[in-house]
Amino acid sequence: MNQSTSPDRDGQAFSARAGTLLERLGAPAGATLVRAPGRVNLIGEHTDYNEGFVLPAAIGLEVWLAFEPWDRPRVELTSAEFGETCALDFDDLTTGHRQAVSWIDYVAGTAWAMREAGLPIRGFRGVLDSTIPVGSGLSSSAALELASSWALADPSAPRPAAPRMAAIAQRGENAYVGVNCGIMDQFASAAGADGHCLLIDCRTMEFRATPIPEGLSILVCDTGSPRRLSTSEYNTRRSECELGARLIAEREQGVKALRDVDAAMLSRNRSRLPEVVARRCEHVVQEDARVMAAVASLAAGDLDEVGRLFAASHASLRDLYEVGSTALDAMVEIARDVPGVVASRMTGAGFGGCTVNLVHNGAEEELRRRVLAEYPARTGLEPRVFVASAVAGAGPILAGDLTR
Repeated sequence: MNQSTSPDRDGQAFSARAGTLLERLGAPAGATLVRAPGRVNLIGEHTDYNEGFVLPAAIGLEVWLAFEPWDRPRVELTSAEFGETCALDFDDLTTGHRQAVSWIDYVAGTAWAMREAGLPIRGFRGVLDSTIPVGSGLSSSAALELASSWALADPSAPRPAAPRMAAIAQRGENAYVGVNCGIMDQFASAAGADGHCLLIDCRTMEFRATPIPEGLSILVCDTGSPRRLSTSEYNTRRSECELGARLIAEREQGVKALRDVDAAMLSRNRSRLPEVVARRCEHVVQEDARVMAAVASLAAGDLDEVGRLFAASHASLRDLYEVGSTALDAMVEIARDVPGVVASRMTGAGFGGCTVNLVHNGAEEELRRRVLAEYPARTGLEPRVFVASAVAGAGPILAGDLTR
C-alpha cells in the first residue's frame, strides 16, 4: 500500500529533485528552474466559472521546469514523468478551439494565449517533472500552464500581476485546449501564499489571503480513481449554469451570472427552469453562500460549523451537481469517523480524484492509518494520503532555496 506522503519541498529531497532536472538538461550556465504549485480547494466547487467565490490553497505538490532559453521560435520539452519529449513551433499557434491530446497542448495553449495578450514569448528547451498525481483533481494542468508561462516569458518585458497571468493561462485552456474551466486553478497556482488559503472573487479578481487556523493540517486523500469528468461533461455543466442564469435574468434585474442569484430569486424562478438546470443552479447558489460562511467560521474558530459546511458541499456536489462517485463517498465516510478530523469533502471537478480534509494536528497519522486499512477493502482501489502544506505561488527557484 502507499504510505503517507509529504511534498518534496524541503531539505535534501528538494535539492535532489532540482539537481536531477538540471542534470538531465545538461546543466548549462544559462539554465533556470521554476516551480508552480497545484492546488486543493477547501470549498467552492464549480462556482468559479459562474463568477462566484472559491477558497483554494496552493500546495507543495508541484510542477518543476528546468529550462534554457534559445533564439528559435520553438519549444522542446522532455517530461521526466512520462518519459517522452514533445515539441511545439510558434508558427503553428494559429488556431484555437482544439482538443488537448497531450500534455504539451497545455504549454502550447499558454504560449498562444500569451501571444494573443500581446506578451512577447521566447523559445526554450527544458525538462519537466511533477509531484502532482495526474488525474487527481489537484490542478496539474494549471500548474503546467503557470510553470511554462515563466519559461516562455521574455524577461525584458514586465510580467503581468498574478491575477492577470492567471487569466491569460485560463484563456489558453478555454480557447486553445477547449476546456471551459474557471479561473480558480490558475489563480491559486499563480498567487498562492505560504500558510494561507485564498478567498477569490472570480468576477472582480480581488482576493484575500486567509490564514489557515493554527493547529489544523490539510490532508489530501487520493482515491486512486482518476478524475473522469470529461471535457464534454464539464462544458455541459457550464452550459447548464449559463442557461439557468439567462432564464432567471429574463425576470430578474441585474443577473449576469449565477453569482447574482440568491436562494429567494432561484425559488421564484425554479418552475421556469428545466429540472436538471434547476439542480445545477441550486448547487452553485448554495455553494457560494457556503464559501462565505466557511471563511467566517474559520476566522471565528467555529470548526463544528466548518465541518457541517464541508458535509453540505459534498452532498450537493453528489446529489445536485452529480459529479460524485462511490470512491469519493467511501473516502469521506472513513474520514468522518476518525477522531480529530474536522471536515471532509470531495475536492476538484469530481468523478474521482481527491478529498480534502481539515485535521487537528496529531490526528494525521490516524487518518492515514484508517484510510490505508479500510479504503482498499471497500473499493478495491489503492489510496494515497498527502499532507498538503499551503505554499507560495509560481515562480523561479532561487539558489538559496536549493541549499536550505
